[in-house]
Amino acid sequence: MTETRAPQTSAAPVFHAGFCAERSRPYILVAAILASALGFIDGTVVAIALPAMRDSLGADLVQAQWIHNAYMLTLSALILVGGAMGDRFGLGRVFGLGIALFVVASIFCAVAPGAWFMVIARAVQGIGAAIMVPGSLALIARAYPRESRGRAIGIWAAASALTTAAGPIIGGLALTIGGPEMWRWIFAINLPLGGFALYLLWRHLGDDPTKNDARVDIPGAFTATVALLALAWGLTSLDHGGDATLWLAGGGTMLLVFLWSQSRSDHPMMPLTLFASRSFSAANALSFTLYSALSIMFFFMPMTFIAGWGLTEIETAAAFAPMSVFISLLSARAGKLADRIGPAPLLMGGSLVVAMGYATMALLAPYQNFWAHVLPAMCLVGLGMAAVVAPLSTAVMGAVEEDQSGIASGINNAVTRMAGLISVAAVGGVVAALYTGAGGLASFGIDSDTAGHGAAMTAAFSGLAWVATALALISSALGWLTRGVTKS
Repeated sequence: MTETRAPQTSAAPVFHAGFCAERSRPYILVAAILASALGFIDGTVVAIALPAMRDSLGADLVQAQWIHNAYMLTLSALILVGGAMGDRFGLGRVFGLGIALFVVASIFCAVAPGAWFMVIARAVQGIGAAIMVPGSLALIARAYPRESRGRAIGIWAAASALTTAAGPIIGGLALTIGGPEMWRWIFAINLPLGGFALYLLWRHLGDDPTKNDARVDIPGAFTATVALLALAWGLTSLDHGGDATLWLAGGGTMLLVFLWSQSRSDHPMMPLTLFASRSFSAANALSFTLYSALSIMFFFMPMTFIAGWGLTEIETAAAFAPMSVFISLLSARAGKLADRIGPAPLLMGGSLVVAMGYATMALLAPYQNFWAHVLPAMCLVGLGMAAVVAPLSTAVMGAVEEDQSGIASGINNAVTRMAGLISVAAVGGVVAALYTGAGGLASFGIDSDTAGHGAAMTAAFSGLAWVATALALISSALGWLTRGVTKS
């Protein structure tokens, strides 16, 4: 799934004069941009490449889900720990470690001989991202003093928006021209990009202070990972019978253990006291439902359009462009408007526009007209998301005390990743049932010349779009509950 939100730090970053020399700051900024690009591009292009990956690796639908889910599992479970590690062991060191691990895992992804090998490599890649992502903005904040930090963050944000928009286009073009096996180069390109970022860190980083009193919540990280793994595996296995219920029960039990550990810990990765705020809880619930809808659509759209409608990867990539364009053009204005009138109206209205976009796709999918129907619908989704992204951050930050803003934004960042994990795991059985119920004789998401394959895939996709519509409508209702957030 494409990621449209800026990485958040786990604690408020502080400028450190010895972190790098003034002349070295632009190089540190480039390293932060490159690391962000690794995560942003990887997320969007993998979605587009998944049909080719399934064919090359012989992956079924469940394995395809886990190529996505393995990455989201470790990223969502460990991203808060990644921020704490930067405080404890040195921001630059941990940031570099995350890049190195991400790159090494990317190489294993590039040479993967089979589906489950790819799943394991993607899980390791997610660990690297969890260590790397929280450090991106924190690296800039540590390197730049307050008077020049805003400009540096603006450059980072613009570059992030550019890579998010260009990533799927470049990847789709490469796959269309280079053929099915070109997906391996999507992972291999991370080696020179990550290597250059590591070189810039090694060459230009100065004093990298540590906090010996900073704590890393290892029990919380372990129980969160096990709980999410068991829940995701159980949800994925629901339509196959077997021991899905046991996995779900075990995941639920471990989730309770995680919550108990957070309530008892002196340094919890997710302080439960923050959820006493109705607005904070509502904003995170909205994040979960809205990004669940987005994850469902972005995961299953490429398979539908490529394997069901016969579109090329470059044509499919165009579906990702409107959201990146609208967010980069309008989110800053939406943020300013949220400061003036409060975030609730924008969260409600933006979510409604997103629901309209998904409903349009659900209604018009049977016509299989990408350019006349799907792309305009995705423009509605992009417009609605542009109205939501910045106000959602405003709602999260405005619901807590200022000294809690770092951990609050980190929690919200983790929630959006968990949404991608749980939603894709949960609807696999739904899409399989919709496909077979519509007369499909092969499997959703693969090329097939069996009778009715394309129509069955389209019917399943339409059903998923209705699920996404319902989730977006729930998000709009949750937006009403954030109205208590004070506006500036």
